Amino acid sequence: MSNPFSNRVPSLSGPARDIVPVTPDDGAGLGFTAVGLYVETGGTLAVVTVSGDARTFTVGDFSIVPVGVEQVMATGTSAAGIHAYRV
Repeated sequence: MSNPFSNRVPSLSGPARDIVPVTPDDGAGLGFTAVGLYVETGGTLAVVTVSGDARTFTVGDFSIVPVGVEQVMATGTSAAGIHAYRV
């Protein structure tokens, strides 16, 4: 079966090429820019966005957060099952 995305240039308009589990960490960023997050168990998310701003907000179970993220902080994050959409 051929890959319909093989000739597509990575783009912020999607689709993501991978989804990666995230362990919140106050000291280290993701190592890439996530084009969004998926959260299995709702709660509070503390993130650093691509614009360099620290943001804290609440999400529900099975939420998709369509915001560019560089880091998910451990302090202030109670949500679980966090995954990053990677281009």
